Formats: sequence, C-alpha cells, structure tokens
Amino acid sequence: MDCGVPFCQSEAGCPIDNLIPEWNDLVYQGQWREALDRLHQTNNFPEFTGRTCPAPCEGACVLGITDPPVTIKNIENAIIDRGFAEGWVKPEPPDQRTGKKVAIVGSGPAGLAAAAQLNKVGHTVTVYERDDRIGGLLMYGIPPMKMEKEMVDRRVNLLREEGIEFVTGVHVGVNMEVQELVDKNQALLLACGATKPRDLPIAGRQLQGVHFAMEFLLKSTKSFLDSEFKDGQYISAKDKDVIVIGGGDTGTDCIGTSLRHGCKSLVNFELLDRPPDQRAPDNPWPLWPRIYRVEYGHGESATKFGKDPREFSILSKEFIEDSGRLAGIRTVRVKWSKGEDGRFEMQEIPGTEEEWKADLVFLAMGFLGPEETLVPQLGLETDPRSNFKAEFGQYATSVEGVFAAGDCRRGQSLVVWAIKEGRDAAREIDRYLMGRTMLP
Repeated sequence: MDCGVPFCQSEAGCPIDNLIPEWNDLVYQGQWREALDRLHQTNNFPEFTGRTCPAPCEGACVLGITDPPVTIKNIENAIIDRGFAEGWVKPEPPDQRTGKKVAIVGSGPAGLAAAAQLNKVGHTVTVYERDDRIGGLLMYGIPPMKMEKEMVDRRVNLLREEGIEFVTGVHVGVNMEVQELVDKNQALLLACGATKPRDLPIAGRQLQGVHFAMEFLLKSTKSFLDSEFKDGQYISAKDKDVIVIGGGDTGTDCIGTSLRHGCKSLVNFELLDRPPDQRAPDNPWPLWPRIYRVEYGHGESATKFGKDPREFSILSKEFIEDSGRLAGIRTVRVKWSKGEDGRFEMQEIPGTEEEWKADLVFLAMGFLGPEETLVPQLGLETDPRSNFKAEFGQYATSVEGVFAAGDCRRGQSLVVWAIKEGRDAAREIDRYLMGRTMLP
C-alpha cells in the first residue's frame, strides 16, 4: 500500500487500534484465514463494527488526502463474513478457571467485549440485561435492516458456548438489588449505556404523537422480531406525516424505519447548518471529515419522496394541537455566527416562521447519560455530565471493585468506542483480581 505512516491506526483513526494495513495486505495476498486472525486480535466483534461504525479509519486514510480512501469497512466486513462462512469462527473456551467471579450490567458492545476478554483469561462471567434479548443497543437500538439480529444472536451463542452466562429480564437497581451483585462477585462492571434521552421542552410536548426516538426504534424492532408486527405492539408510522428532530445515526434510523412502515411524508429537522461538501479549512486531514453525507435513510427517502428529507438551520418552537393530539409543529429558521469569544451563536431569523403538518414526531437529539438508579444505591461519584466517574484507561469508579465502561462512562459514543472501553476495562479488572494481566 506504501502509505508510509498508517494514520488509519492513529488516534484520529481506529479507537481499537485495528491492524488495518496488515489484514488489508493479507486479503490482497489471498490469505483470508490469517487476515481473520489478525482482525480478531484487536476486535472481538468485527461483524458489528463493519456494519455500524462510521469508519473514522477511512477519514484518516493517507490515500484520502488526494483520492477516495481505502474501503476499510467493506474489507473488514468481507473478512469476518468469510470467516463465518468457512467455519473458521468457533467457540474457544478457556483451558482453566481462576475461581474469580465478575458481574457485568448491560449486554451492549461494551459489556459483551468485556465479558469476552474476562472469560478468555478464565474468570467466571455473568452478564445481566434488562430487556428480553441480549445485545443492548446492538439488538434494539439499531434497526434490523442496518444490522441483522441473527448476527448478534450468532455471536452471543458463541460467547455462551465459551462459558459466559447471560441473564435477561433483570433490571439491576430496579428488580434486583445492585448490592447483591457486589456481594456475590469479586468485581462488578457497569456497562449500562447512556439511555437518558435529551428532551425538547416546548409547548405541546405532552401531546399524543410525540415520542423519543429510542422508544420508537425499540418497540418496532421488538414487535418485528416477536411477530413480524402482527402483535401491533409498536408505534406505527404507516400513512402518517412524520417529522424526525435531530440528525445523527439515531435520526437516520428513525427515517429508515418510518419508510419501512409506509409513512405518508417525512421531514428531518437539523438545528445546525448544512455541512460543506468538502473539508473546511479548520477540518484538515486526518481529522474526521465533517462533510455533507447522504446516509441510507436520506437516500431512501429521496427515492420515495423526490428530495432529501433534511431541513437545516431550523429550530422547533411549538407543537400544534388538534383535539389533544399532535397536528403539527411551528418552527423558525436560524443563522449561526461566531461571537467575540470564538464560539458559535444562534440567532432566529425574523419572518421565517413556518408550520409543518405532523402526525408523529420522533425526538432524536442524543442522550444525556446513564439512568440515575445505580448512583444512590452504590454511592457512585458522577462527572459534570452525570456519567459514572471513572478515569479513562483505569475504569475504576469511586466504589471499590466497581468499574464502568462504554457510554455510561464516556457519554454517548460509537460502537467501536464501546468495544474499546469494554476490552480496556476487562484488562484493568483482570489486573485488579489477579495483581497482573496478560490482556492487551
């Protein structure tokens, strides 16, 4: 590849330090089995990142300075898919057990990565999940068309065969005392995600038809998996005028799901300006390129309705009521400019008020941190953003033997960062239990 320094592996590139040039070259040489082994050295679940990661590695690719970058994400997918197809991915239980027990709260990518690593060195691991299926965000936060749930089940079944125990339907801190886990285990890892959604406290918020995005996505996926929607236990967008407030992956997933329900119209509000088509001067390589992108939901909506669903630089002011139900939303356009302190400031533009018809509005404006149930029960310290306080790289909370990793520690982030934190936290838990560690 002759890229000199592989910035795809740098801090601006892959958080889990994937050996990208190495497995790229092995694929080029036709050595697929060796490429799979190299891929698994740093990533427990390449089938997850290969489908959900926005690929910061590609944004940092040296080739991207002058040309389109190497399609790293597609190659990663091809390697792991071939690995499963050829039967190369098999359960590898540890040769012996240490006698140490670890409980993990949350079965998302951070919890699963930590469980896999801790089990690998012989600890007895039990993962607790409040929902009825294992996977957390991977199962219910990401729609099936974006990542098939059979892939999550396939990997979970492998982990189960390796000796990890999974317990569903247990909401630790609600229907199980967290102290019970502290007493029965030598270590406890909190990997429960950042599930507290950011609200939109404007007039009419209480109206029927206004929902948080994750409520919509979770119920839709669950109903589809349980009965292919026959049970009716979901928020249907069929023949509805839908507005999604907020961009990002969650907003895009709401768009894609609404389209599959058969919505009548679709609009996506984004508060910020439309990004540029090319890197701006203050956004140089190898930083993540903040540019205009057409994700799958945007493209599908444009195909169905004739235009991109996004409306940029728009502020929601009030929900419109009709007989107690949502009928629409009032908005105003805004402009952004830098203030004297260099920070961007928003100003409403007079005369740009509009009314939009809506039967359903989905709020996809991000998350504010983990639910607060465990904080008072354990006496945990939190950071200024309400996340569980635990230093990056060490992951130990203010409570002896209790660790935190993933979104509940760092705030809302990517699947690849959750895997990174889960792996790193497992290393520190192993060090805590054994006095030393061989985990990377």
